[in-house]
Amino acid sequence: MKSAYELAMERLGGSRSYTNGQKQQMAEIDRKYEARLAEARLRAEDHFRKLGPVTAETADQEKTIRENLARDVTKLEQKREAEKEAVRAGRT
Repeated sequence: MKSAYELAMERLGGSRSYTNGQKQQMAEIDRKYEARLAEARLRAEDHFRKLGPVTAETADQEKTIRENLARDVTKLEQKREAEKEAVRAGRT
């Protein structure tokens, strides 16, 4: 009798095994995008520092900074996943 995990893996196509080259490429993609994400967060922190304490006047600016950071993080995560998917599919 198969476990629930084994049944789910069969339905999903099982686990994939990647070549060492693919693993290295995906690790490099992760490093690249972790650096870009860190840069985006540092930029946002710098904007917050320049903004100073949150007041009624600066609340809108703070909200804009947070929205921009969220948008940037989402875009970078999508790009990272697209690049990794290309490696998984052997398109690189």
